[in-house]
Formats: sequence, structure tokens, C-alpha cells
Amino acid sequence: MKSIIFANYLARDTNRLHQTNFIEHSSLRFLGNLRLNLWDCGGQDVFMENYFESQRETIFQNAEVLIYVLVAVGDKRGGNASTPDAAKDLNYFAHAMDSVRQFSPTARVFCLVHKLDLVHESQRDQVFRNYEKDLLSTAPGVRLTCFGTSIWDETLFKAWSQIVYSLIPDIDQLESQLNHLCQVCEADEVVLFEKNTFLLISQSSRRAMQDNHRFEKISNIVKQFKLSCGKVKTSFRSFHIKNSLFSATIEPFLQHSFVMIVVSDPKINQAATSANLWAARSHFAELAKAGAPFGAHL
Repeated sequence: MKSIIFANYLARDTNRLHQTNFIEHSSLRFLGNLRLNLWDCGGQDVFMENYFESQRETIFQNAEVLIYVLVAVGDKRGGNASTPDAAKDLNYFAHAMDSVRQFSPTARVFCLVHKLDLVHESQRDQVFRNYEKDLLSTAPGVRLTCFGTSIWDETLFKAWSQIVYSLIPDIDQLESQLNHLCQVCEADEVVLFEKNTFLLISQSSRRAMQDNHRFEKISNIVKQFKLSCGKVKTSFRSFHIKNSLFSATIEPFLQHSFVMIVVSDPKINQAATSANLWAARSHFAELAKAGAPFGAHL
């Protein structure tokens, strides 16, 4: 999961990663000044119990968001909390929620029921719903949102994009500005992506889009293009695509974001779109100087 989201891996390339030994801790920065601390216990009970008990204050102090990942254990789960592994998962989760209440009572919690691809397709929704019910009942008083995820489909991208979305201050103001930009450019759609992960931040559309998974697909295309650039020792900056149906431009926007603008009206010149993006960039930068928090992040 970390490699796909933060290192531009493709799902098939994760097979070459080694398994977790002991406790693996890493710290990553994204959205500018936000720091994500990752602790991977690899399902090893002794480390989970000892480490998280002795380091509770360090791990849970002053957190804005807690992302808790557990594994859907396939058909053996049976869709309920009666198995020993399921009971153990819920026990660890309950201890984590106690720590959140003590050290970061205002934190939002996202729980990812991961590796749902291990569950038979006919049972995935039921297994996830049962997990969600158990987790919600284990965390009263906590702002908890659950996602079912897998590296093999769009669910991982959508879950992490919603987590990023929750971290953007003044998101309503940002979306209002995007709507205005979309109208001024007479664009079909304007989309903001986080620079390093290419996760979706926000978007504005003037027409209905048929593909609900388009953002994940675009992110994968850009990541593969960045990998190709790296192989020839160059870096990706931007690109423009045009055919008989539309034109699409992806380029840097502010310090920690990229913007994509899609236009289908053939009468709109690419130079006009570029000029509008340049003016919008200056406008968003002025908002940041005036103290709008989202400008500093984006």
C-alpha cells in the first residue's frame, strides 16, 4: 500500500517487496507540511502488544488523522467476529481507540479493511459490512469512517483520496474557487491532484462524466509516465493530450499540487486555457498570502 501510494509502484510490482520483519516505521511528507508516520507490525502479535503499549504517547499524541489498516482474512473470516483472529483484530483496534481518546480526542479515524481481493467476490460486501459494524461498535465517540480496499482495483485510490480531502482546510472555499475556474475556462472539468502521490484533492465539472474511475486511471497513467521518465533520467513536468473529442492538460499548479483541465469545445484555444490557468495560479497564490490555509497546503 505504501509503495503504491507514495512510491509510484504498480500493483504487480509489489510482489518483489520483502515481508515485514519486526516493526517497520517510516515518516513521509505530503501536501506540503503534513507528516504521515507509518508503523507496520506485519501481524506479529508480540511486537504489536509490546511496542504499542510502550510507545502509546509517541504514536498517538497530537494526531489529526489516524489511518488503521487491518486485513480481511478471506473466506475464513466467515463474515463475523467469532474467529480468534477477528477477536484479536478488534481487541487491538479497541486499544488503539482508547489511545486516540486519551492523546488526540479530536482526531478523525479511517479504518481500511484491506486485501478484500482475498475474499470471494460474492462475499466481499458482506464481509466488509460485518467488519464495519464490529469496528463502529468498538469505537463509540470516535469519528470513524471505514473503507474496503485492495491494491488491485480503484478502492485504494478512492479511500486515500477521501483521507486527503478530509485534511484540506477550508475545502468549501477551495471548491468554490475551482467551480469559478471551471466556468471561466469553459472547461468540462478541472481537477486538482496532490503533487507526489497524485491522489485526488478536489474537482469541479460542468458536465456529467461517464467514467466513475477516471481519476484513478489518470493517476496510474501519470505515475507510469513518471516512471518512464525516470528510466531515461529525466523528470515529468506536464503534458498535453488532444484528439477530435477533447483536449486535456496536466501541469503544476501551486507548490504541492497539479491541475488537470479538460476542454471539449473546439473553439477554445489552448493558449486561452493556459492564460486562464496562469491567472488562476496568481489568484490562488494571493489567497495564500492573505492567510487562506488551503493555499499554503496546495
